Amino acid sequence: MTAEAVEAAPRGSASADGDRPLRIALLTYKGNPFCGGQGVYVRHLSRELARLGHSVEVIGAQPYPVLDEGVPLTELPSLDLYRQPDPFRTPKRDDYRDWIDALEVATMWTGGFPEPLTFSLRARRHLAERRGHFDVIHDNQTLGYGLLGGPGALGAPLVTTIHHPITVDRRLELDAAQDWKRRSSVRRWYGFTRMQKRVARRLPSVLTVSGSSRQEIVEHLGVRRDRIHVVHIGADTDLFSPDPSVPRIPGRIVTTSSADVPLKGLVHLIDALAKLRTEQPDAHLVVVGKRAEDGPVAQAIERYGLEGAVEFVKGISDAELVDLVRGAQVACVPSLYEGFSLPAAEAMATGTPLVATTGGAIPEVAGPDGETCLGVPPGDAGALAAALGRLLGDPELRARLGAAGRERVLARFTWARAAEGTAELYRAGIEASAAARRAC
Repeated sequence: MTAEAVEAAPRGSASADGDRPLRIALLTYKGNPFCGGQGVYVRHLSRELARLGHSVEVIGAQPYPVLDEGVPLTELPSLDLYRQPDPFRTPKRDDYRDWIDALEVATMWTGGFPEPLTFSLRARRHLAERRGHFDVIHDNQTLGYGLLGGPGALGAPLVTTIHHPITVDRRLELDAAQDWKRRSSVRRWYGFTRMQKRVARRLPSVLTVSGSSRQEIVEHLGVRRDRIHVVHIGADTDLFSPDPSVPRIPGRIVTTSSADVPLKGLVHLIDALAKLRTEQPDAHLVVVGKRAEDGPVAQAIERYGLEGAVEFVKGISDAELVDLVRGAQVACVPSLYEGFSLPAAEAMATGTPLVATTGGAIPEVAGPDGETCLGVPPGDAGALAAALGRLLGDPELRARLGAAGRERVLARFTWARAAEGTAELYRAGIEASAAARRAC
């Protein structure tokens, strides 16, 4: 369905909450559903908002999100400077369309990451051309200067999701940097976080996904606590569900991780696997994510001789991912920090028992140690190895934690509940904007 078809379609008399259906513009500067949580968030939230009766249009840049039927995508293409197989490419002269493209290339040349800023500028221009088409604009963590100015500039009230402050990623990467050159490179790359801090403080309404993220947003970004609202996200519990016909593979551990992002803690899981295999030699790891050919994780795999015990998979379908998780004896989230942790919720939804760290918001999702998961301190390879070994060796504990984990997700973390809570915030934002106009 095209954006034009959505705009031309008759408006329903009431949404599922009994009020007028809303016309929603959902912005995402990066929508890859197979790498990171932003694409997953956009896909599932837009689908559930549409099921509630709202009209949702996703406006995004490369990598474009994968959306479900009935949710249109409007493409606002960048120059896609980081695409494979030619990342950090210099565009040809004919590729430049306007000054925003020139800004994008110049920022890349100086070692910065331009996409949040340049997408926000393109989105502002696009929304100005379509003034009156939307009741609310929902920004998915772009936090660019182009989105400032209020409803008068954008044509509708703005609600912004901040999953967690990217300043946390910056700090962890600086801590992991081995020399001054790497630290200098990290600082240049994360230069956009200064913009995001300034923008966040001026936003009227911020939505986040956990209490832990709310506290981090207050501390790192300086946003007033009363402007931040928590709406938990969740798993697609119809897709991520138990299936007894899928056999569990002895010794299999599954995790979702970007190989050399320090925040994800994969190197600590590799260390733990090496310890674990001295007592349980059939233990092996499947990583959903791209394998780095060099770096701390690759070096650890080589150092421990684990080439045959660690497998990386990427680009698999939803059905293949679900069966991969179902077939593992244990799922693991080794992250040093998470603003929510979709992989934890999805693994629990399948009934696969979970070992997870206590970094950031993970305990909010995974629940109490010994009841719905086994919890360990972040960055502690010895504790990870012990918890993984305990679960692999105890089928009764695996069954108990797996069942309790699914029940926790069903009760607390579903996309239907997330959409209902988000729609409530949309209506509150619209009303606040109207009240402000009346007061002028």
